[in-house]
Amino acid sequence: MLVSFLTKSNAFILGPIAFVLGLIMNAIYNFFHLFGIQNIALTIFVFTFITKAIMLPFTIKQQKFQKLSSRMNPELQKIQAKYKGKRDEASIRKMQAEQQAVYQKYGANPTSGCLPLLITLPIMFALYQVIYNIPAYVSQVKDLYEGIANTIISQPQYADVLTKIAHEGFRMKSTDFTTTNHVIDLLSQFRTQQWNEIQASLPGIKDAVAQALPAIHRVNNFFGLNITNLPGWTFPAILIPIIATVLQFIQGKQMQVKQDNKDNPAASAMNSMNYIMPIMSFFFCIMLPIGVGLYWIASSVFQIIQQYMVNKYMDRIDVEELIQKSVTKANKKRAAAIGRGGTSLQELAKKQTKSIETTYSEPIKVTEKVEDTEDTDDSKESSDDVGNKNRASNSPNSITEIANLLKNRNGEKGDK
Repeated sequence: MLVSFLTKSNAFILGPIAFVLGLIMNAIYNFFHLFGIQNIALTIFVFTFITKAIMLPFTIKQQKFQKLSSRMNPELQKIQAKYKGKRDEASIRKMQAEQQAVYQKYGANPTSGCLPLLITLPIMFALYQVIYNIPAYVSQVKDLYEGIANTIISQPQYADVLTKIAHEGFRMKSTDFTTTNHVIDLLSQFRTQQWNEIQASLPGIKDAVAQALPAIHRVNNFFGLNITNLPGWTFPAILIPIIATVLQFIQGKQMQVKQDNKDNPAASAMNSMNYIMPIMSFFFCIMLPIGVGLYWIASSVFQIIQQYMVNKYMDRIDVEELIQKSVTKANKKRAAAIGRGGTSLQELAKKQTKSIETTYSEPIKVTEKVEDTEDTDDSKESSDDVGNKNRASNSPNSITEIANLLKNRNGEKGDK
């Protein structure tokens, strides 16, 4: 089992997020402590509800994008079918241009569906950092372990005993027990077996353990279960993985109703994951402490309630109205970008066209001598027609023609 072995996470991104979440966890525990309630399981439940509520705006944003996708996907799939098997650069560019036109039509951004996920993933990982190492973030829980940790450090050869327990009980490869905080990190993972082992190996700590262990068991208690223990296959602990699995399956089916689309490969993959993930969750809950299973249960309960409310809210939103708002918002962003110094495609085309018209508005010099004919007027008229045709042929009608004219112009200057 992997166990975080740092007093507090100092990762570049996760560290600050875990610090903020740790403040929330500590505040919740202290609030219940005012009423004489000291229980980590209850704190985890409330902590999960608060953090999930913080991420609710991102969930709604993602749901709105999915609703737009239900209208965009058929058009995008037609474009993909149109260019299926074409791998040349011209076809790829045309396909990308047509897809971009569809996104502009609906005022959507291809990355809109991924952005909420990229924001919520670091928060979820930071949540695990806090839940795995509660004494590092909840000061009153840390105080329960501190007396035992100081007593252990005062014992001879204590580091060898802790290293052996860490290797055999938690499969830790790197250990450092030179500070009280690091000893507390390990003690907070102790189950009944490890507490018995360390008291047998270090008899001098028995009094300190006997004094602090009842309070530690009390804060880690959940209906008679120690949340630091593994549930295994025994009753009633086995109910934790079973409940977590059932709730996650319900949550997946709830999402499947809104995203079911047989023609969408992504939806088919999501439907398959709705069966695979609950099974994986069951075995993870068997191998991880009960506290982690309680977090998954609390998370699933909240998300089921949240998804039900979000679905009701999204059902009241008209798709056409949502598209109009998205287009208006996208146009405002585009206008703001141009106002900050950006140049639109239309302005660039006008600028290049003006430059070319100025160049070709100069009189055309005829270097070859033209022989007189009997009909002078006809000759003059014919010459004028040729000039007009030359001007017409030089009039740019597209960005591609503008680029070609500029290229030819630069080539002529180079020849001179």
